[in-house]
Amino acid sequence: MAHARDRSVVSPSSVPPRGHGLRLLSWDPGSGADAEVWLRGFLDPDFQRWNTPLRPVNDLDDVREALRNRAREEAEGRSVSFRITDDATGTALGHVGLNEINRPLRLARVGYWVLPEARGRGVATRALLLAARHAFTALDLYRLELGHGIGHGASCRVAERCGFRLEGTLRGAMFEEGRRDTFRDAHLHARLADDEEPAPPGA
Repeated sequence: MAHARDRSVVSPSSVPPRGHGLRLLSWDPGSGADAEVWLRGFLDPDFQRWNTPLRPVNDLDDVREALRNRAREEAEGRSVSFRITDDATGTALGHVGLNEINRPLRLARVGYWVLPEARGRGVATRALLLAARHAFTALDLYRLELGHGIGHGASCRVAERCGFRLEGTLRGAMFEEGRRDTFRDAHLHARLADDEEPAPPGA
């Protein structure tokens, strides 16, 4: 895949995306607090059930390396990662990212996770709506793809609420839980820049 190298086009806006009671902020690889949040997110059993990272994340050293890698990818225009925070309190709630940015096709893949204590409040839906708006406006992307393991009903509902239409099933597209040698099927959802933007929860 061809990837972007023009930071003037794909780097995040200097003004953090904000709305729906949330603010999306950049992760800081040098922040101990950010590293603790990332580690809690990755060690959460529900996260591990549905996600098997390419590189294992078991401790703070792994987290710091992961965040440094993301910072490098962002500097190269290949991804944008946000820490989801409560706009009123600044409390960290989770993560949403625009990954594998393909500049010629104006395409990216989205991913997100929410800390256990923040679930059930529409955080993932609100954050994904904000991130998608940022992708289509500030980054000038046209298509966003979202994949999740078959059976992950919560992620499927978030995708649909955010206007990501189900396009089909991808065979063997994700690692099985806790494995890197076996695969499982995934649903593919997508949203285009000219699709209607759904209303946020409670609107």
